[in-house]
Amino acid sequence: MVDYRKIDDPAKLHALLDAILILEGDADLSTLLRVLVEQATTLASARYGALGILSSDGDRLDEFITVGIPGDDRAAIGAFPIGKGLLRRVITDAAPLRVDHLSAHPDRSGFPANHPPMESFLGVPVRLGQGTVFGNLYLCEKLDGSTFSEEDMALTDTLGRAAGLLIEKAQLRLRLTELTLANERERMARDLHDTVIQRLFAVGLMLQGASNAEIPDGVRSTLRGAVDDLDQTIREIRTTIFAITRGSGDGSDTLRRRLLELTDEVGGRLGLAVSIEFDGPVDTAVSSRAADQALLATREMLSNVIRHAAATSATVAVSASATGLTIRIADDGCGIDLSIPSRGNGLANLKARAVELGGWCTVSKDLAGGTVAEWHVTQINEERP
Repeated sequence: MVDYRKIDDPAKLHALLDAILILEGDADLSTLLRVLVEQATTLASARYGALGILSSDGDRLDEFITVGIPGDDRAAIGAFPIGKGLLRRVITDAAPLRVDHLSAHPDRSGFPANHPPMESFLGVPVRLGQGTVFGNLYLCEKLDGSTFSEEDMALTDTLGRAAGLLIEKAQLRLRLTELTLANERERMARDLHDTVIQRLFAVGLMLQGASNAEIPDGVRSTLRGAVDDLDQTIREIRTTIFAITRGSGDGSDTLRRRLLELTDEVGGRLGLAVSIEFDGPVDTAVSSRAADQALLATREMLSNVIRHAAATSATVAVSASATGLTIRIADDGCGIDLSIPSRGNGLANLKARAVELGGWCTVSKDLAGGTVAEWHVTQINEERP
């Protein structure tokens, strides 16, 4: 334990208070750490100073901030120390250490090439509020050529203790800032998904229905082009949502939830009663690539029901296993007339999406009435290259 009664010079006590006040500014953490080394170096009249930041397990140094060695000279030294020799002693003991002659100390491990000569040494731990050691302050070479005194050690240790509290405060401020940003990203993603995407989706379905009416071919082509543009816009917005919520781990964009939202939207805005059931590991076995395609396929199949089937209800069955994903939609409509060629690209798109993932798509007439569409893929675990 350092004897703080050895600090009996009013000027040095005043300098210590000034150093602590400088550290109390609202600087970011990286700036605070550098200022700490600068103030410690000035306070003890040292030529060189460094702060070694401990790894999470407290066994080595993960970062080394230096003062007094020019940038070019620092680069010529090479990799920063990880905590051997005397630095290891300070890490292990977690207590102040003062050495007058490094060259004669038994724990000395030597310096790398291009390192400036250093003889006197002072090291003190920097503790956080609960006593956890955050890192160590290292000082070398008094400017006047003397060795570090007990008073120097007491001053530096006191500065390190005060700095530890400020570091903990800066860490808390950083965590709060990150939390605020994360909450804001989640709010933005929720607004994009719950408002913008759903409205675009509803407009797309209505345009798809309108394109099937008795209208000039030029108008029909324009409507279908607008639907394609909306599809692309929705995909781009979903990509943006994924980017801003990546890493949140809240499971808000799972295939199950996206399909539920899709069927709710169809029922709420377009009057088709849609029920949905799930079987198997829908969320864990299906990659994001396959999930995107499955959602688009489900939307296309429901659009076909609305446009062609004259149905009042439809049932969506989603089944997943380690080897495949199947989406089956059955409606209570008038049934598809397979003798009439399709005038649109909907069925062709469904089949193309399935083939892309090693699967198939069929549309058939149900014996009990209505239409059954099945979309099956096997490549469900592969992400995009």
